[in-house]
Amino acid sequence: MKWIRILLKTDVKEVDFIRAITVEGKRLCLVKSGDKFFVTQLKCPHAGANLSEGWCEDGKLICPYHRYSYDLETGRGAPEQGDYINTYAIEVRDDGIYVELPEHNSFLKKLFRL
Repeated sequence: MKWIRILLKTDVKEVDFIRAITVEGKRLCLVKSGDKFFVTQLKCPHAGANLSEGWCEDGKLICPYHRYSYDLETGRGAPEQGDYINTYAIEVRDDGIYVELPEHNSFLKKLFRL
């Protein structure tokens, strides 16, 4: 796993927002809700909608197509949905906002004990 800076603190001017971002070629969804940041997968697992076009309600990210909801902390969908979205760890540091992503070759490292 490695930490990658996705924003400078000075880049955050809005109170709340949802944005599509690209981090090392991976498309993700960045959410700021209140004083917290979240990063999730960009596409809804139900129908592939772009979650950055959705909105937040009560700590949930709402899909713009069918209004499926996903907990921003855990990624779990509502119980009747039976699905989830991937979420990624975030750190707010003095020099910016960081997301933790798996390294592309971490599977091979484990497999071959490199």
